[in-house]
Amino acid sequence: MALPAALSYSSARTYLECPLRWKFLYVDDLKEAPKGYFSFGRTVHSVLEELVRPLVVPTARRIGGGALQKTLDEWPGRGPPTAPGRLLEAEELLGLYERSWVSEGYNSPEEEARYKSLGREILVAYREDLLKSPPYPVAVEEHLEAKWEGIPIHGYIDRIDRTPGGSLEIVDYKTSRELSREDALDSDQLSLYQVLVERNYAEPVDRLTLYHLRSLTPHSAPRRDAESLNDVHNRFGRAYDGIRSSAYEPTPGRHCSRCEFRSLCPEFRLVPAGEQDRLLDLVDRFHRLRLEEERVDRELRAAAEALHEESERLGVHRIPGSDRVAIRRREELWHYREGTVAEILAEHGLEGRVRADDDEAVRRLAQDRKTDPALRARLASAGGRQVRWYWTLEEPSSRG
Repeated sequence: MALPAALSYSSARTYLECPLRWKFLYVDDLKEAPKGYFSFGRTVHSVLEELVRPLVVPTARRIGGGALQKTLDEWPGRGPPTAPGRLLEAEELLGLYERSWVSEGYNSPEEEARYKSLGREILVAYREDLLKSPPYPVAVEEHLEAKWEGIPIHGYIDRIDRTPGGSLEIVDYKTSRELSREDALDSDQLSLYQVLVERNYAEPVDRLTLYHLRSLTPHSAPRRDAESLNDVHNRFGRAYDGIRSSAYEPTPGRHCSRCEFRSLCPEFRLVPAGEQDRLLDLVDRFHRLRLEEERVDRELRAAAEALHEESERLGVHRIPGSDRVAIRRREELWHYREGTVAEILAEHGLEGRVRADDDEAVRRLAQDRKTDPALRARLASAGGRQVRWYWTLEEPSSRG
């Protein structure tokens, strides 16, 4: 059983999308071809880090046992201090951008030129916005690690700011074409960052922000509540358990069209030419047998229905044949409306004890005389009994 390293947002998302692709990237250490938009994002992020760093005033960090590590330049009093340091001049900023530029992955010189021009516009406009309304960052490009209910996690956070009320705001830059507040509300990445920050910093997180660089627009959401964080933790738990048990089966889907490892994936790998003729006959035989299976299944259902009709007409449950006796059996099944049962169980405080989708467990509860009569009546009205007849075969000597 392999023990995975700390999970980041991107690695967990990759595993949940396709475990085999995760293995190719994180176990086999296969490399994907560079992509221009990734190179562009890395360049802009690195320059923004250097631009904002002079404004950083660190705050208290947590150390072992929940204690706090104070810093000499911790915020005095309640209000934010005057931001220290000096912002890069526009010419210095653009010079840094030129030196930091990554040319990998662009489809053409023209595409690279368009991205490069866009980056200049973003950085100059962002600097102007920063001068008008400077933030109060306590960290930029901060790498944090933590244990989240047994799951090791980590992440690189673009910016952590002090809010006017003294709490913290997480800011994640995005260079994508479009972004909305719904993206911030739904972002598992921001949820993970909230957990990382609150396990490493003394103050609570108050706000989560995706900052759209193309429009200089912050899209903010309030801190996640416990239920939302639990949903994200469950998803990370599925990824962590799968990696720990080396479960690396592919999960085909629309994402396969952009995967660079299709030639290595059993879903798409071609059968070697020397094996095709031999396997052709095997596949054809399987196909013939499957068709025969479907035909036999139809005939079995028709024969069982004919026996049922004769059994009803004659009032018998045993019909002898040449060397076997067909015996009619009865089975009772209970089926409940899951949504209705879930509401009933919740109202009676039983949602954690009985699963609404477990018909047998609900039946036992509904028929247990120790159960509150009102609850029994409501459960009974949410379901019904179904009777199924089926046939078995026995040797004639077993008729008795």
